[in-house]
Amino acid sequence: MPKIRPYRPSDRDAVYEICVLTAHNGGDARPHYQDPGILPEIFAGPYVHLDPQFAFVLADDEDRAVGYIIATGDTERFVRRFRQEWLPLVADRYPPLDGEAATSDEVMRWLLHRPERMVVPALVDYPAHLHIDLLPEYQRQGWGRQFVDTLAEALAAAGVPAVHLGMVTENTAARAFYNRIGLHVIDVPDAGVLTYLGLKLG
Repeated sequence: MPKIRPYRPSDRDAVYEICVLTAHNGGDARPHYQDPGILPEIFAGPYVHLDPQFAFVLADDEDRAVGYIIATGDTERFVRRFRQEWLPLVADRYPPLDGEAATSDEVMRWLLHRPERMVVPALVDYPAHLHIDLLPEYQRQGWGRQFVDTLAEALAAAGVPAVHLGMVTENTAARAFYNRIGLHVIDVPDAGVLTYLGLKLG
């Protein structure tokens, strides 16, 4: 029986793989990027590296991660550490762009080198943010709700009042899931392709 447990450094490769296999609106991102390895360097690696206390995995019967929920309890602090501590670890492989982003890979390089985009004034009351991903065969079994409950308990215990996430608006399946578990829409001006959802804690 799968179980949710805290992230371990030995889970890193599995977490990176899960990120790639779910990064394109919940599906496999590999057909959409020349180097999909950049995706976990933006959306997974910095979280387990900088805030491992807020990282949990769903482990299968062989104790291999098949899903995860990761977060930071303080987005502004995370952004500062992302630039100061994380970017130097990956910038040699993914240098900043010289011009405008023209491909999917270049868009990701743009995102990687602009962590300040995560600081959104309208989200000031929701200082934490999260990412959650499950391999398809483990979806629709209640694990997502258990993930959010587990993370919410950890964040609340650390004194965090609320958490948010940003999702691609066209990912309607994810939106339906978040609605079911009680996240609400946060009005964010000029949100572009994203919808922001939030959850009060405690």
